[in-house]
Amino acid sequence: MTGIALALAVAAAGGAGAALRHLVDELVPARGHVPSALLVINATGSFALGVLVSVTADTTWHTVVGTGLLGGYTTFSAASLDAALRWVDGERASGARSAALMLAVCVAAAFAGVSVGG
Repeated sequence: MTGIALALAVAAAGGAGAALRHLVDELVPARGHVPSALLVINATGSFALGVLVSVTADTTWHTVVGTGLLGGYTTFSAASLDAALRWVDGERASGARSAALMLAVCVAAAFAGVSVGG
């Protein structure tokens, strides 16, 4: 798959990923100072991307599922904004902890995905 067909597949998958992200965001309750839904979304997306790249070398799958579906599902920008807003609101320690937690959990999840898939 190439050209316009690939672009349309990525767009459709991205829309599905965004809808899935919204669903998870609605279902995961907030807990204290941890952005729970963002953490679940980004960790599961990182894990899934790790599995994807370790089980197939097919660039079409990487593009449609990795860039489209998982790109629409995960939300690095929202996690970054959460940390930045905490910082701006004077909750600097909370913002720094949130950013560090997101990074550590998501990198660990991607590593686990690669390990499970490979």
